[in-house]
Amino acid sequence: MDLESIDSRIQSAGELIARYDADKVLVVASRLYAIDAAQRFCDLVGCKLVKGRFQPGTLTNPKSKHFTEPQLVIVSDPRTEIQALKESSFRGVPAIGLVDTDNSARYLDLVVPCNNKGKKSLSLVYRLLAATVLKLRGDADADAKVKKAFEDLEMPAEGQPPAEGAPAAEAEPQEEAAGAEKKMRRKKKSEE
Repeated sequence: MDLESIDSRIQSAGELIARYDADKVLVVASRLYAIDAAQRFCDLVGCKLVKGRFQPGTLTNPKSKHFTEPQLVIVSDPRTEIQALKESSFRGVPAIGLVDTDNSARYLDLVVPCNNKGKKSLSLVYRLLAATVLKLRGDADADAKVKKAFEDLEMPAEGQPPAEGAPAAEAEPQEEAAGAEKKMRRKKKSEE
């Protein structure tokens, strides 16, 4: 993927999002890794978020309890959020999609190429989008707000190796002893 092209698309998407009132933008995030990043994006920008399964009729059935009338829809994965794209297309609502190499651009008006399955990638894209939108809306402190909001998403999870260059946390001797003791108990039970 061409980074200049991706940066250009993120800038274009940010400009498009900034044109709309925040409460008229709907972000759809059904994948586990997309939900946290999309939630922080929505908190910063002021958008609505549909996390988890997108209920059919959300954009087309006024009798649905989930009914909403956005002016712009953003999807984190066009494959799993196809229902949201079909409904936005039916209503004539423009859609922005975070698209991986194996996704279709059908029903999308603007494609942001990225790895839409990786936690860090999604965090980075939503972080850049939030910073762009806030700057375009005239927020002088946009970078600091975005950095603070996305800070803990970029930290390694427990049990994961630390990022390159980061000091490795040393295991507690007591935890190691407890782990060894559990192993011995399991071994004895299996021998019996």
